Amino acid sequence: MTHVAHELERLRNSLRTVSLPVQTPSAEAAASLCSDLAQQLEDYILPRYHSLDAPLLAVIGGSTGSGKSLIINSLVREKVALSTAIRPTTRHPLLLHAGGEGEWFEGARILPGLPRVAHEGPRTAASVELGVDAPPSQLQLAPHVRLPRGLALLDSPDIDSVVEHNRVLAGQLLAAADLWIFVTTAARYSDAIPWNLLHEAAERNIVLAVVLNRIPIGVEDEVVPDLRTRLSEAGLGATPIFPIVEALDPEGFIPESALLPLGEWINRIAVDASSREAVARQTLAGATSSLLAREDEIVTALQEQTAAITRMESTVRDNLAVAERNFSESLADGTLLRAEVISRWQEIVGTGEWMRRLERGISSLRDRVSGWIRARGSAPSVAGFEDALEDSLLVSLVATSEEMIARIESQWAAYPDSEKLLSAVETHLRTGVEREGAAARLIREWQRDLVELVSTTGRDKRAMARVLAVGVNVLGAALIIVIFASTAGLTGAEIAVAGGTAVAAQRVLEAIFGDDAVRRMATRAREDLVERTTEFLGADAAVFEMVMDELGVSGESPREIRDSFTAVRRALDEEGER
Repeated sequence: MTHVAHELERLRNSLRTVSLPVQTPSAEAAASLCSDLAQQLEDYILPRYHSLDAPLLAVIGGSTGSGKSLIINSLVREKVALSTAIRPTTRHPLLLHAGGEGEWFEGARILPGLPRVAHEGPRTAASVELGVDAPPSQLQLAPHVRLPRGLALLDSPDIDSVVEHNRVLAGQLLAAADLWIFVTTAARYSDAIPWNLLHEAAERNIVLAVVLNRIPIGVEDEVVPDLRTRLSEAGLGATPIFPIVEALDPEGFIPESALLPLGEWINRIAVDASSREAVARQTLAGATSSLLAREDEIVTALQEQTAAITRMESTVRDNLAVAERNFSESLADGTLLRAEVISRWQEIVGTGEWMRRLERGISSLRDRVSGWIRARGSAPSVAGFEDALEDSLLVSLVATSEEMIARIESQWAAYPDSEKLLSAVETHLRTGVEREGAAARLIREWQRDLVELVSTTGRDKRAMARVLAVGVNVLGAALIIVIFASTAGLTGAEIAVAGGTAVAAQRVLEAIFGDDAVRRMATRAREDLVERTTEFLGADAAVFEMVMDELGVSGESPREIRDSFTAVRRALDEEGER
């Protein structure tokens, strides 16, 4: 069975990596299922596949007060397990084995997550751990001369314990058993919780015996047939029932005669190697089959998770694309050339005679540029224009990013339990001050590179002389006006002013560089700004993607987990054909 065990190990590893952090309808149940199945593979299925000849493990389980520990003590005629009215009584489960068979249980062959300790006798009632601060569970090991070789008994916590940890531990131990000795009472055998486990036993086809304990004298003929009917209806009609009338001998044990049928049943299984192997194979096959039957639940949950994650990622991408488009459109529709920017440009070029001559179209344009330069005496300062433009761009860029963030957060909030995602986003997002600082740096760096572009474009001597005469910064400002100028986003007087301003800036640049050069510079500068702003907006959008990665939105995909289940089935089929 080496190949089967290998594929089962791969399946266990796959189940361990499943991540379901988005609270889809089936996420919580599926995450618990993956953990339980991986645990069962580790605690029972894989160990049993590796060692079919190991002693059987019979787990004695049942409800609170059913008398599990008393039955163990009575079977071995010694008070090895704590039996008391104080609950819970079994936090550290006790495993009794035959002498010389301790090596099967001392290592990590089964239940590897439970540390082993030597049994030091039953605890007193005062030593029972209560509450959440009790130390972790340990598996107590003890050899006993009354145990037959080939079978060990394990006293498990109550399946309905008031302590959640004990309930979880009880389920884990029962899942690691080769056979169950299920203990209930005449007063409680119809309770829902025991039947949930009995239905699980039927589903797993586990070898099972039911002890009906504490039967009041005179009612056995009434309760035993009723229990048998219920077991038949649950598909457990062949399950042996061992009724025990409520009575104790002088030593405080259940009388040996009352336990004789149960003891003989245990011994028949234990003493015969073929019987032991038949039990092991039946339970192993049932456990494996039950595990494989849960594939669709896990795959469906992963598909839901994948769909939810895809929608969340699409939300980020779509809103980033909208933000990029909105800002790109603002560069072309004139909205960035508001009054303050235009006013600062007009301070550079003036609005008097030079503008009127330019508009009348007299003389050569290059002469007008030269005349304008001589009239002004030196290149004007553009500091006011740059500051105004930076303010206009910064407000637009920051607002675009913050609107994008708000839209993504609003759409993510529609998912159940999205608070942890959004809380993590807020932790990693830039603050408003940091965002404004990054935007300001972006704009200043773009303006610096734009001025460098103007400077390197005027390469011949005549063009360079004009560039130097007018001033690189002035020509950079003119190029910015050309890039942003459009009447689409302006109203009233701004339309006329901006339109004339753009014409002036265009003609000044064309007089120095020529039409083609101006178009190339404008295109390159605009693309450079778009690229920078795309990176700026992407930095905020990337936070949402990073948060998804940090929260473990990863692991096995539906296809990969299905492939793992398929590989196990194929290995089992191949094993069956040999």
